[in-house]
Amino acid sequence: MDALFSPIFSAKIPSLSCPKQSEKRLLPSRKECDLQMEQCSRRIGVLHGGASLIAVFVGCLTPWQAKAEDEDLGLVDAIKSAFDPNEKTKSGRTLPKAYLKSAREVVKTLRESLGEDAKDLAKFRRNADAAKESIREFLGSWRGQKAVSSEESYTAIEKAIRSLAGFYAKAGPFASLPDDIKNTILEDLNTADASL
Repeated sequence: MDALFSPIFSAKIPSLSCPKQSEKRLLPSRKECDLQMEQCSRRIGVLHGGASLIAVFVGCLTPWQAKAEDEDLGLVDAIKSAFDPNEKTKSGRTLPKAYLKSAREVVKTLRESLGEDAKDLAKFRRNADAAKESIREFLGSWRGQKAVSSEESYTAIEKAIRSLAGFYAKAGPFASLPDDIKNTILEDLNTADASL
C-alpha cells in the first residue's frame, strides 16, 4: 500500500519564493505573493484530492472483489457487471436488470398478498396495496416492450395478473379468492420465478 501512495507524497511541492533582493524591489508585491499562494494551494489540493480518490477507489473495490469471488468472475468482470444494464437469468437469458427487478417485485408482493389470511384485514390490505402498486409499475413499464414480451416470465406474470383481475371483475373487489384460483396464480408465479 505504501508503494501505491509514495509517488503522491514524495512529489515536491514548490516553496513560496519571493523575488531575490538583488532585484529592483526589496519585497514582492501583494499580488505576486497572493498568486504564488494560490498556485501552491491548488497543487496541494490536487495532490490531496488525488490521494483521496485513490483511497476511495481502493476502498470501493472490496464489494466488487467479493462479488468476483462469489461468482467466480475476475475483478474487471465484476466491475463491468455492476455497470451493465442487462443481467443473466436462471434460464441463461440476458434481460434488462430493471425488468428483472420489477418482475421479481411483482412475484414477491403478489405471493405475500395471496399468502395472507383475510381475517387480519389491516395486514391483508397493506400487502394487497403493495401488490397492486408493483403490478401497476410492472405493467406501466413493460407492457408491450418487445425486449421482454416473448419471455416466459413475462407471459406467466401477465397470466397471473389476468386471472386475478378476471376473478375480481366478476366477483367484486371485496370477494374472497377461492383456493383453485389462488393455486393457479401461485403456479404462474412459480413459473415466472423459475425463469427469472
